[in-house]
Amino acid sequence: MILVAEPLLSFSPCKRLAPGPAFFAWGAACGTACLAAALLTACQRPPPVERLSGPTMGSAFHISYVQAPGTPQAAALLPQVQDLLARLDRAVSTYRPDSDLARFNAAPAGACLDMPAEALALARHAQQLAAQGEGAYDITLLPVLDAWGFGPRAATARQALTNASAPAAASTAAHAQPAPPQHATPTPDELARLRPHIGQRHLRIDGARLCKSAPIQIDFNSIAAGYAVDRIAELLTAQGIASYLIEVTGEIRGAGRKPDGAPWRVAIEAPLDSQRQAQKIVPLDGLSLSTSGDYRHYREAGGQRLSHMIDARTLRPVTHRLAAVTVATPSALQADGLSTLLMALGPQQGFDYAVRHNLAALFVTRTAQGFDSRPTPAFEARFPSTPPKD
Repeated sequence: MILVAEPLLSFSPCKRLAPGPAFFAWGAACGTACLAAALLTACQRPPPVERLSGPTMGSAFHISYVQAPGTPQAAALLPQVQDLLARLDRAVSTYRPDSDLARFNAAPAGACLDMPAEALALARHAQQLAAQGEGAYDITLLPVLDAWGFGPRAATARQALTNASAPAAASTAAHAQPAPPQHATPTPDELARLRPHIGQRHLRIDGARLCKSAPIQIDFNSIAAGYAVDRIAELLTAQGIASYLIEVTGEIRGAGRKPDGAPWRVAIEAPLDSQRQAQKIVPLDGLSLSTSGDYRHYREAGGQRLSHMIDARTLRPVTHRLAAVTVATPSALQADGLSTLLMALGPQQGFDYAVRHNLAALFVTRTAQGFDSRPTPAFEARFPSTPPKD
């Protein structure tokens, strides 16, 4: 889910112009107070844009915001953002054995465990997506991801190989990357044996507890970053910050305007394997964007390209021509989950779903000539290909 944030515009410092005779004459008539106000207005600089960033979820977060009077500086805000992200990581990471989610995943069928608010909120949203997702969306696919080489166990194996060849290598990314070529693909019998361990029908929310009726294992990676973006937006709003651009591992949300009055703009990436290229520039004011695609997260096996995107109906990587889908909604959590769902549904079923639900979505499919972009009516209405004339 990769979107490239547009660099912020720079602002020139106030020029110290020498006032001419006419200006002095006007100042004498207006008075000292009026002259001082005019000088202040002439040299008034736009409010500063604060920036903060750091590592999270095996990737990074970036935040830019317009600092209004009474709002904190980046140095004061950074620890609060880091604490929020650390709590989320402790709650729902599938890559750390001490997380609350790891504890739930290790519990047997019939268990009910107290869970933190973050996990409960994600579970509720996942249940809504699954109920509306025509069977294609499921957060209990962790064993299937492992079987195909994209889950945390495969990541551990990749890290072991990396450590053996380069001890100073960075830690394993939380989002799946191409797995080692030695990893075999699961057989139909192996997938059939996993089927009883799959299905959100086995997951139940009971107050502050999550309960399982089968030995399911949950993976929130399809919605956790979007949830983090929304939580950070709530934090900024509570601090009096009205204009911001937030990005967490590619999930983006923007609100307000930059100091020059222009909206925040981001570039939707073209679905290319080896380079980063903007496909479309869109403004964000009160909107979030999420892109799901198979152009970076895949592996090769037996001469076949295997996507990390698993269709819950087949327990197999998707094989359709849809390369990427971008969704725009007010909530980053919603956009994150919906982009995953539409990617699993495929180019036609996903497009039909988006149109029925009036979703602003952009579908990019592979063709013999390259790529074909197909926006939904809601996407075209919000981000018209031809800007309206003044």
